[in-house]
Amino acid sequence: MGRKGYLLYNGKMVTGEGENMGVILTIGKRISRIWKNCNPAEIREIVGKYRDMADIRLSDLGGKLVFAGGIDAHVHFREPGMTAKADMSSESKAALLGGVTSFIDMPNTRPATVSAAALKEKTRLAEGRSYANYGFHFGAANDNIREIKEIISKGKDGITRHDFGGIKVFMGSSTGNMLVDDAKVLEELFRIKGKEILVHCEDEATIRKNLDEAKARFGEDIPVPMHSYIRSREACILSSGKALQTAVRFGTRLHLLHISTREEMEMVKSARMENGNITAETSANYLWFDESGYSRLGNRMKCNPSIKTADDRAYLRAALKAGDIDTIGSDHAPHLPEDKEGGYLSAPSGLPSIQQTLQVLLTVAYQENIPLRTIAAVFSERVSEIFGITDRGKLKEGCSADIVVVDPDIISPVCKEDLAYKCGWSPYEGETLRGKITDVFINGHRAIEDSILHETPFGEKLVFER
Repeated sequence: MGRKGYLLYNGKMVTGEGENMGVILTIGKRISRIWKNCNPAEIREIVGKYRDMADIRLSDLGGKLVFAGGIDAHVHFREPGMTAKADMSSESKAALLGGVTSFIDMPNTRPATVSAAALKEKTRLAEGRSYANYGFHFGAANDNIREIKEIISKGKDGITRHDFGGIKVFMGSSTGNMLVDDAKVLEELFRIKGKEILVHCEDEATIRKNLDEAKARFGEDIPVPMHSYIRSREACILSSGKALQTAVRFGTRLHLLHISTREEMEMVKSARMENGNITAETSANYLWFDESGYSRLGNRMKCNPSIKTADDRAYLRAALKAGDIDTIGSDHAPHLPEDKEGGYLSAPSGLPSIQQTLQVLLTVAYQENIPLRTIAAVFSERVSEIFGITDRGKLKEGCSADIVVVDPDIISPVCKEDLAYKCGWSPYEGETLRGKITDVFINGHRAIEDSILHETPFGEKLVFER
């Protein structure tokens, strides 16, 4: 046969269409053939055909679940500029251990990815060092709309529209110089066709008002549970409403990020009736935690938008079950433990979480009786469709052999010693989650076998065909 491959059998394949026992053959970097709905006799026949082929390694999965490799379109791997917290190498290892074979990194690094030159450099930093497939979003600012349009239309400095996923817009609340508060620039961004506009929605004026009130009440010693009051639901609703109205007006391909409230989800469903290009993301953090956790975790649960009420969590779980949520982005945002140990005002927002995303989804699916096909859709399939990653995110003949094998019957606590994060901690420590990721294939390589990571980075650059 010439090229090495794997025959994976006795696994329960999970796709957006459902679950079925079958066999997957990989040759080189691709899925060569899939046999679906096989009975035991048919599986034995297929295995017998390939048993004596030297280039094909047989792997009996013993009834474990098989998913397409996850695609996380919302991570902050901190490189360049903040590599004491995290870097491409360390966090891509954590991604793989969590079943995420591809990631798209956000632009608020140092320097921010708001130019073709910055994107080119960021890509260079990932080459040969990333254990997962890597891609990047482009950042919008008040002064770079001309460059964004140039890249999309004809390219610049070797960077084209196919080299980035979407355009990240901070509406109201921002990191660094990426606040877009020029109404004319916002309108131009929302008029862009053929690229997703990714929006972080929190109203800055509302947040500042709430913070001033908290300072007046508590001085500099603001209790951490005030975070959900300061970064309030009203701030999210006001900003998300503006984004959705603008997207309806211009027919924008809007991807609303890290939805944390019931009201935002309801507004998305209404807006979709007028603009079918609107998609919604939430995070495992909002599906798992609620505001009662602030008293236990303190700043280790501090993220933006804030984690809200148990009712919001329940509604987001119901929305996931109903198919109203398109993608799960971890919003993986590591900080050093000492960064989180100061007072509320000095502690940065952000949680390291990518290694636990699939386990959280499987646990929530079990608790809420959510079909596994829904998990397959939000974990990989819908992400590949939305961002035009045509050859990944699906268990399909001809697609890249990015495959995750999970034992769904293993239930265990998250232990600190198992975390691959450079920062060394996670808010999920001690939480009991379902599913153990035993094997991960990326570009046809078995990068994880029996939960042990192969110390070779096999990640490749993502191509965005839209």
